[in-house]
Amino acid sequence: MQITITREDLLKPLGYVTGVVERRQTLPVLSYVLLRQQDGDMTLTGTDLEIEIIAKVSKAGGSSVEMTLPARKLFDICRALPADAEIVIKKEAEKSIVKSGKSRFALTTVPVADFPSVQALQWEQALTLSQKSLRKLLEQTHFCMAQQDVRYYLNGLLLEISDKKIRAVATDGHRMAVTEISLDKDVKGDKQVIVPRKGVQEMLRLLGDTDDPVELEFGTNHLRARTGDFIFTSKLIDGRYPDYNKVIPGKQSKKLMLDRDLFRETLGRVAILSSEKYRGVRLSLISKTLRLTAHNPEQEEAQEEISTDYSGEGMEIGFNVNYMIEAISALHTDQVEFGLNDPNSSCTLAAPDTAYPQYVIMPMRL
Repeated sequence: MQITITREDLLKPLGYVTGVVERRQTLPVLSYVLLRQQDGDMTLTGTDLEIEIIAKVSKAGGSSVEMTLPARKLFDICRALPADAEIVIKKEAEKSIVKSGKSRFALTTVPVADFPSVQALQWEQALTLSQKSLRKLLEQTHFCMAQQDVRYYLNGLLLEISDKKIRAVATDGHRMAVTEISLDKDVKGDKQVIVPRKGVQEMLRLLGDTDDPVELEFGTNHLRARTGDFIFTSKLIDGRYPDYNKVIPGKQSKKLMLDRDLFRETLGRVAILSSEKYRGVRLSLISKTLRLTAHNPEQEEAQEEISTDYSGEGMEIGFNVNYMIEAISALHTDQVEFGLNDPNSSCTLAAPDTAYPQYVIMPMRL
């Protein structure tokens, strides 16, 4: 029982799977990848019990076989082999053997029966969109997810499906990102799911910037994404996401149109002398000018000014400069619409004349 495959055909799908395998696992079996070949089809499976990735491998030859191999070690071996190397993998007693040319590696194995699988029996809803569209949806929102917040439902990303739209929302309680895209077909019934942080990050790693389709399936406790290369399954966060619509400011009394690159670069320069702990920057709005200043505990100060078309009353407001830069970077437009009300209200950042994506950032006291 052995499999013959080229290094190039194995490396990419193995990379898909290895990404989900944690280096330090409480269960030793979770550091392994399950290799299965049957009827000429070969798959690699990796899981951490929350997420499962099944990668499809093309052009593998050999007999039907099932075995487990240490994921990270197999990946490192494949990367270290020459580009055109042919690899032979077979099982011998309690070891899995990997051969290529004059190289031979004997790796430990665990029983296939011990390898866990993510069980998701029923799918309530399904939709298909391009990988590029789903990737864009995640890229424009993922950085606003919380990290290890006690409000566990914030440690993930909300996907909301209704009519012919799919919307993504992420917030950490200090800032929020909202974006949506239209679907080609109407989806029956509304659906809200919260995808955990690691699941979002893995999908971003797996999805390509292509028009190739990805099918999303939604269950009570799981989300599944299928493409021609992989099947990705993630458990969902069980919780109720807060009403994000209440956070979005209504009419704003002050709106500035700013050059995106200039605004981002200016914030980056001023941020150099901001407090490393609080990362605060003060924005002073005066006629035709936006002044940006930052201080730090060493009494150092940075100040810059940007010319604007604003002619209303002046005000001062503080923000976390990292939040501002990340939101502006996600807006791929020449101009940024910067909306404000008063020093105690959140600001909005958006592209001109488009509803989404939209970013809401709470002010901070400086």
